[in-house]
Amino acid sequence: MPAPAASAAPAAGGRRRARTILTAAGLTLGGIALLAFSVGVAITLGPADVSLVNVRDVLLNHLAEADIPVRVTEDAIVWQERLPRALVAAACGAGLGLCGAIMQSLLRNPLADPYVLGVSSGASTGAVAVGVLGLGGAALGLSGGAFIGALVAFALVLGLSKMAGGGNDRVVLAGVASTQLFSALTSLIVFAFADSDETRGVMFWLLGSLEGVRWNDVALCLSVVAAGTLICLRYAHALDAFAFGDEVASSLGLNVRRVRLLLLLMTALITATLVSVAGAIGFVGLVLPHAARLLFGSRHTRIVPATAVLGAIFMVWVDAGSRVAFAPTPLPVGVGTALIGVPVFIALLARRRRAA
Repeated sequence: MPAPAASAAPAAGGRRRARTILTAAGLTLGGIALLAFSVGVAITLGPADVSLVNVRDVLLNHLAEADIPVRVTEDAIVWQERLPRALVAAACGAGLGLCGAIMQSLLRNPLADPYVLGVSSGASTGAVAVGVLGLGGAALGLSGGAFIGALVAFALVLGLSKMAGGGNDRVVLAGVASTQLFSALTSLIVFAFADSDETRGVMFWLLGSLEGVRWNDVALCLSVVAAGTLICLRYAHALDAFAFGDEVASSLGLNVRRVRLLLLLMTALITATLVSVAGAIGFVGLVLPHAARLLFGSRHTRIVPATAVLGAIFMVWVDAGSRVAFAPTPLPVGVGTALIGVPVFIALLARRRRAA
């Protein structure tokens, strides 16, 4: 009789994996539908009134080659301004939330987020160096400078942590040091070399801004976030193992050093790309992974898609609210995420304490 029992075990494991995949797929499809609805409604919000019917007609004209009469101003508002902005906001929310979930698992630190590695501060310094000092000129641009600065900051963090002997705590400490260094450099450049107009523009960008995004920004952000999501799903079970420590992960046959480096590089690349386009947006990577765990459990086959979708929906609505809060002057989106993220994070901490 042992043979049937032995054969039943793999079958049960296969059924569990199938249920997990179906559950993740169902959550993802439902979340995508809610995200599409959120994007459609968000496009109607702003200083200029645009109805859902107008949004539908514009999308049909551009995507399905329909020939529905639409005013030129409405077409420009929907297709050239608000839709790219909403899609970049969704990509920023999904990408930053995803990076936070990965870092909290890899570093086993519930307070880790994409900026713990100093990537955001490095991106800010790179952008300021281009915008104020003129390094690289028009060929590099603000986004290019931010991207290079983010990668330099990440390289510095890896170098410092290696010099200190490696380990999760060393990476966090190196990230703190890198953040302080690049924040000081940014302040020094602005204080010493920027005039009043440059200072205002730089500070608005540093607070997070989706003003002026275009379709090339949409393509860049969505492609990077989509690739990162697929990689995270590929290593979802490895992330489950990392949550219990390096020894457990190693005992399961994982190459701990290689997988950690790959995933940290991925989070740095995603963060650098998003910061180079939208500036520094805080609290998304800190709060959304906790919300996903609270709603869907601790398995990363669920956390990864749930965090990405929740982050995308969250950012779409925050950006829409930022557009109308002080219309016609838009509120920097980073201010909106902080104003919403801090109370939500406090509520999550209180709930976790009661549950414990």
